[in-house]
Amino acid sequence: MTIKTGRGLYALTLANPIEHSADALVLTLSLERPDGIERVAFRCRIATVLLPPASGAAAEQAILESLARWLAREFEQTREAALKSIRAERRLFEVAFDENQRGPF
Repeated sequence: MTIKTGRGLYALTLANPIEHSADALVLTLSLERPDGIERVAFRCRIATVLLPPASGAAAEQAILESLARWLAREFEQTREAALKSIRAERRLFEVAFDENQRGPF
């Protein structure tokens, strides 16, 4: 999936298989420029109460599409936080969506 940002086009892909827990779904996502100059990875934790009732590939695609629309709006902040976390803290930045911070859900 491709998102359009102020820095150009970025491919949004799953970097790892989706992790399921009792209360959340965790996606490790990668944003990469087509020319390969930049690649940024981060995690999204989505509370199960926010997820659509359906499951399977169609539901996963719907979640990715919602995240892509959100990322198009929040790209700069998310990119900067992800880069800072990787460089300074040596861990992936994690965005959490729950009942208090619904994000795109």
